[in-house]
Amino acid sequence: MIIRKSTDIAPSEITDQALYLKRRSLMKAGLITAAGFSASLSSLPVISANPKLPNVAKTAWGQDESLTPYEDVTTYNNFYEFGVEKSDPSENAGTLKTSPWSVAIDGAVEKPGTYSLEDLLKLHALEERIYRMRCVEGWSMVIPWVGFPLADLIKRFQPTAQAKYVVFETLLDPKQMPGQERSVLEWPYREALRMDEAMHPLTILAVGLYGEVLPNQNGAPLRLVVPWKYGFKSIKSIVKISFQENMPPTTWNLLAPKEYGFYANVNPEVDHPRWSQGRERRLGEILKRKTLPFNGYAEQVASLYEGMDLRNFF
Repeated sequence: MIIRKSTDIAPSEITDQALYLKRRSLMKAGLITAAGFSASLSSLPVISANPKLPNVAKTAWGQDESLTPYEDVTTYNNFYEFGVEKSDPSENAGTLKTSPWSVAIDGAVEKPGTYSLEDLLKLHALEERIYRMRCVEGWSMVIPWVGFPLADLIKRFQPTAQAKYVVFETLLDPKQMPGQERSVLEWPYREALRMDEAMHPLTILAVGLYGEVLPNQNGAPLRLVVPWKYGFKSIKSIVKISFQENMPPTTWNLLAPKEYGFYANVNPEVDHPRWSQGRERRLGEILKRKTLPFNGYAEQVASLYEGMDLRNFF
């Protein structure tokens, strides 16, 4: 693989965020912030955008990137729990109630239990990180996520020596997620990372984007973001985090193991069986661009896979 530095993107690509903040009407969401307060969907008025998240620290990540239009980020999604078409999540995700919300922690940890989202967030300062995100289907985005390092959360539960993998699970509730009434996937949705991937500084848990509370269709109220992997690894609406010794089965790997590997690292040299992964189209742009190894984050993460055959461990 040819490894390029993340600084290869030209500063001339920068676009003012204000140009992209075209608000959508009739959006409602549960507000959950690092300050430890929340509001239910039913208590929020109909407003033109999701509530702003307070006290979000800016970071250097992605400041030389052109942001994907807000409208594209929030209306063009894969979230099969609300339908298989790209527009389905934004049209159907209003049924999801994000407050109250809790996350179960179990497996090889010293401090298992079920924690409210407020308890999980209250010790974590929120920060904005602008990350490139690449879908296995060939489209990509640049999103200003708001969240905190997953590693900080993991340390609180004190994983044991047997914890080699971190497993995530999405809410299972067909009444709130009507797409689960169809057997297009094995529900609930499950994803996993190796422990060193989970602990890497680039890996975050997101609760917002564009400085606002995470919209339902983008994985509210808590989702994983792993920018050097294809988008399906960044599981949404997390209700369970488990720690275990053996590599676990994951949703897409179970469905089509020849198409979706466990690692799912962005590797333009390994094509999907039905299309090339060598180029991508960033939403909001017309022309395609060359796909970079590890989605352009090789400088930070390539060492995690030293000695591995990335054609076999795809």
